[in-house]
Amino acid sequence: MKLEIYADVLCPWCYIGKRRLTATLAQHTGRDSIAIIWRGYELAPDEGRTPGPTAAEAMAGWWGEQAPARIARIRSLGAAEGRELNLQLARPVNTFDAHRLVKLAADRGRADQTLELLLHAYHTEGLNVADLQVLRRLGGEAGLNAGEVRAVLDGDGYADEVHADRRRATEHGVTGVPSLVINGRPPVSGVLPVADLQALLRYDPTGSHGLPIKPDQPR
Repeated sequence: MKLEIYADVLCPWCYIGKRRLTATLAQHTGRDSIAIIWRGYELAPDEGRTPGPTAAEAMAGWWGEQAPARIARIRSLGAAEGRELNLQLARPVNTFDAHRLVKLAADRGRADQTLELLLHAYHTEGLNVADLQVLRRLGGEAGLNAGEVRAVLDGDGYADEVHADRRRATEHGVTGVPSLVINGRPPVSGVLPVADLQALLRYDPTGSHGLPIKPDQPR
């Protein structure tokens, strides 16, 4: 099974979804037969490297009076997965270099660890994940070679791969994150409950077992 996961560091739902997917895979008997590929999907490609308003402030602009309740729900769901989502600290920035770092990590078998550190740095600690110094430190903590990390971040390594992910997302019909694409089938929400994710991984399109999940199933 080939499982492609489209995600962005800026997305709190991606942090929640990653924890749920981890729990699902830990219980899946065929885990070793699943090839997991993290695909980059920039939510804010026009953002700069310098942090501006917080995520909570941006959400207040999007949702108005509904913002406090929605923010509280996101934080509550994060807490239920053991993750602290400090939307009042996180400040959206450009994530292109962060995605390039994950690509390097994937080639070294450390993509999951690297993405986990990036999500924690941004959502919990409120760090600037566009800052090359922060990215170099996180790469080291993920077990990557410091020289390789520096060479990639100081150059344009893996830039083509990140651009290719966005084109691939368009081809698959991915319009938001987190999204899962299993064996090339239509994308589904990547923040489903564990029970639904388990059914999704069992799903056989021939109808022999498992349950299909509609692409537009609500979170």
